[in-house]
Parts: sequence; C-alpha cells; structure tokens
Amino acid sequence: MCGINGIFHFQKSKPVAGELEQMNRILAHRGPDAEGVFRENEIEFGHRRLSIIDVSQGANQPMTSVDGNLVIVFNGELYNYLDLKNQLSDYSYKTSSDTEVVLAAYQKWGEHALRAFNGIFSFAIWDKSKRELFIARDRLGVKPLYYYLTNDVFVFSSSLKSILSTNRSSRKTSKSSLVDYLRYQTVHAPDTIIEDIFVLMPGHTAKVDEENGFQIKEYWSLTQASPKNFKSAKDVKLAVRNQVTKSVEMQLVADVPFGAFLSGGIDSSLLVAIMSQARNQKTDTFSVVFKEDQFSEKEFAQIIAKKYQTNHHEIELSVNDFRDLIPEALSFMDHPSGDGPNTYIVSKKTHEAGIKMALSGLGGDELFGGYSIFNQLPELQQKKWLRSFPAYARRPFARIYGKSKGTVASTKIAALMSLEEFDIEDIYQFYRQVFMDEQIIKLINYPNLTSNRVFEIVRDQVGYRRAGSPLPRLSKISIAEMSTYMENVLLRDADQMSMAHGLELRVPFLDHDLVELAFGIADNYKNPVSPKKLLVESFTDLLPEEIYNRPKMGFVLPYEIWMKNELKSFCEERLNWLKDSGHFNASELETIWKQFLSGNKLITWSRIWTLVVLANWMKENDVK
Repeated sequence: MCGINGIFHFQKSKPVAGELEQMNRILAHRGPDAEGVFRENEIEFGHRRLSIIDVSQGANQPMTSVDGNLVIVFNGELYNYLDLKNQLSDYSYKTSSDTEVVLAAYQKWGEHALRAFNGIFSFAIWDKSKRELFIARDRLGVKPLYYYLTNDVFVFSSSLKSILSTNRSSRKTSKSSLVDYLRYQTVHAPDTIIEDIFVLMPGHTAKVDEENGFQIKEYWSLTQASPKNFKSAKDVKLAVRNQVTKSVEMQLVADVPFGAFLSGGIDSSLLVAIMSQARNQKTDTFSVVFKEDQFSEKEFAQIIAKKYQTNHHEIELSVNDFRDLIPEALSFMDHPSGDGPNTYIVSKKTHEAGIKMALSGLGGDELFGGYSIFNQLPELQQKKWLRSFPAYARRPFARIYGKSKGTVASTKIAALMSLEEFDIEDIYQFYRQVFMDEQIIKLINYPNLTSNRVFEIVRDQVGYRRAGSPLPRLSKISIAEMSTYMENVLLRDADQMSMAHGLELRVPFLDHDLVELAFGIADNYKNPVSPKKLLVESFTDLLPEEIYNRPKMGFVLPYEIWMKNELKSFCEERLNWLKDSGHFNASELETIWKQFLSGNKLITWSRIWTLVVLANWMKENDVK
C-alpha cells in the first residue's frame, strides 16, 4: 500500500518547481517507509511507500522495467503475483515485489493484463516509446484514484488533498455535489465535493497522450456476473465456502506482521477462523473494547479468540477517549464523509501494536444480505395493493402520516407512498438518505435541487426499467448497496482512515471472483431470513452459535450526548462557519441546531454531524 502522484503536461504546460514534492508531502502518512520521484519531459511521477511485499530498497518506486521503457507508480497489492510471475518467467526480475510483476504483465499483455490481476490497486504506467500514460483502478474501487484535467495538465493522485495542494483546482464545491452530500453524507463517483476534481471509477482504465488527450475505458463491472445453475443447496454452500476460503488464503501474503480486526460479528469472526486454519502460527487479532459494557462487543470477540487461540489484543478505551480522538480523525479525512472516526481509532491502535496489514470483514453484509433493506425492499414490492391507488390519491394521506408520526422513518415512508413506481431505483433512493429533499431546499440557497444520484446509479446498473438484467433480485440489491454506500462511504472511509496510520486494510469479501459467484446465486438459496443466512450455513462448523444467533450490534456510541455537551462548542463553531459560507440558509441552520438540542426526532445527531464534518473539511481545505 502506498500513495501515488503524477502530472502529465500537455505542450502548453511546463513543470512547476516543487509541485510534485509538495504532493508527496501531503501523502507522507500513506507511505512512511520511502519516497521517490521520476521526471522525464512531459511526465512527473511521485510515490510514497508503505512496504508490505519485498521490503527491500530495491522495490522502492517509481520503478522502471528491465528494458527501461516502462515506469510505474503502484498503490495496492496484487494477491496472485506469484502465479503470474511463473507465467511471465521470461522477464528478468530484479526484485521479489508484486509491483515488478505488474510491469512484466503490462509489458507482455498491455491493458489486457488487468483481466489477469487479482488484487486491490490504483497505478500509473508511463510508456516512453509511445509517450503514453496509462492509469487503472481495481474492480471494486478499494484503492482511490483522483484526477484533475485541463487543456494544460492531467494531475492524478491517491489523495484529493494532494491535488488541492497544487493550487490548480478552483477549490469550489458544485451545486450538484453539495446536494448529493446532504442527501447521502458523501458525493458519488465520478464526482467529488470539488467541482473540477474527479474519481476514476472502479473497474476502469484511462490513457493520456498528446494526440488523443484523455480517454476512459471500462474493463469490469458489477453487473457482468451471470446466474449460476446449482443442483442443490449443498452445492451452493460448498461453492461459497471454497471461494471465501480461497479469497482469505490468497490475501495472507505479506512480508510484515499482520492480523485481523475482530469485532465479534459474523464477518470478522469467519475471517479469523479461516486465517487460523490456513496458517501454522497464531493469528494476531485486534478488538477495540469499551470500559462501558453497553458499547462493547468484548465477550463475542473473546469467544472467537479463545476458540482459535489467537494472540488477542484488546484495546480498551473509554467513550471519552474515543470522543477526544474525533477532531484528530476528521483532520485526516481526504474527502468529507458522515462516517469514518470508528475505523480511524481501530487502525490507530492496531498500528501502535506493530501491525502493518490487517484483514477486514467489509463487504460481507453487502454480498450476503446483512442489512434490513434485503428484506424490506422485496416485502414492499409485494404490496401490490399500493399500486391500485394512483400516486395523486396516495399523496395527501402520505403527508398526513409523515407529519403525524414526526420521525425520520415516517418521512421516508411518506415519500415512498407518494411514488409513481415501486421499482428498485425508486425505493432504494430513500434507504440511506440523510436529509430529505424538502429539508435540503430549506437548508441551502438553491431554488431547485439537482437529480438524485443514487436513483440514477441504481437505475442505470440494475433498475427494473433497464432491459436485459437477468440477475436475481437480492443480487440487484447488493449491486445497489455496493455501487453507492459501500463504494462511496465505506471503502473511502476505510482507505483514508486506515492509511492515516500507514495501515493496509485487505477486504477478502470483495474478491471479484467471490462477488461474481454471490451475484449469480438464486434468491431461494440466499434469502436472508436471518442475517447472512447462506454465509453462516456455509461455515456452521467454524462459527459458534453465539456469534450468528444474536442481534446485530454495530459500533454504537453516544454521539448525541457528546454533541449536546463536550462536543457542543466544536459543532457550533463549524455550523457558524457554514452560516457564513453563502451556501446555507443561516436561519434554517440555527433552527435545526435548536431542534436537535431540544430532542426533535426529525433532527437526529447523524444529520447534524453530516453538516459539522462538511464544515470542518471545507474550512480546513479553504474550499469556497
């Protein structure tokens, strides 16, 4: 894992002294082990290294191919690099790194090498003979890649802040991005909170040269999976078991100490179980536990640690310790998000224990139905009687219902009842919405809101109006989750918060072969009558019943209490900054803050926190 930077100068542009070095400095926390720079005519590469595979200096980057023609900066891990190295045995390797295997594969296969890669990555390769820049991002978007493009330059980086440091960007937020953030506590790719900085989409590549400019191409998609034909439930469970196990075992390659996050939930417990069986040594496991029992999953993590005899590390915090670290966590946010401090604290403590790589259970809920939406959406679509009443007839009742209950849930139900259609894109858009549209209209000084990005993404990916989408309904919900919330909140936060401490997170549930398998499984096998039923039943011999037969707890902390007391001034200072920004209605901000303090059910702590985080990020990064 590392941080990469680069600048391609078109003919009108000339390098700026110290610009690339400044970009590298912004990335220092992502790669504390080494720094490198490459310059040649129109191209500049910068790299910060976190050494995981082949920790020798010879594997530092930028790295040049043996023939001197290709130069690479690489961020990530190629899990199947040893297999590929055997296939590419005619290359004269100078290191034992996975980065050099990427070079060898690209030299032989060109952009088709991406089809052979199994890993998490973003990288750039400069071809000297073609004078061409090639960039790529992994299939699921685990590793970030931001870019800025004008007629003069193409700038890319692992960090949005690194691009901002060049002072080339406008540092302005756009109307559509601001509305998107208020709706969903994030901005959906390819857009960012900054109007002229973008994200290379997962499963995409791009080429840049003087003649053709900037050209993007897709090489993999979440929707390319096809339905699988299994003869029995036993065959399905065996296939799931084999693929999950293969994914975990493949991701255990490293030349540094590593371990696993162990919350005591199904996903992390299963990873630890498989790791323990695959290795000849004890697995290091890490759990953040709280002195206050009501916030701690300590007992469940201990059950797994004891069963598999791990070297278990309990990192005990008080809720006040956690609270005090929140401002520090926000300072490392590369892009504003309503979530993230949880991963920051766990990563910080794991790194302090001497660990440089850890496995995370992220992705299990999305693949195997761990969220309520997997039950709620199909149930709602089965209520055919709703369609017997036209939308105009339902709307008055919906408004009355929403106002009478006065809760966040009732406002979303009212919005659902007013829909013309009940397809997946229509329903799903409300599931993770933070501020509803009528609230946003009051909050910001825009007369009309932009289109709903989640609706558009789900419609274009798996919407029922989209022709030729053969995947099962539960798989379509998985795709909706993974292409919106997971990609733009969970993965972004996992990367920026773990790399703040130079800790690499690997996510075995997001192995693309496992994803394609899971998407192809029929609903009757995957139906989550209990959370992640298929996953649990595929590993009942490894998971104690206490782990899977209990309510889902999550990482619940008393944010509301803190924001009304110890963090009150912190929140007020940032809300006041928003009032003066020109984007927000100052009186409405004051109203919702008072409503929150008074306990209004429509203004939960998470809605206020979304605004606080946005203000903090814009203020720290001088965003207009």
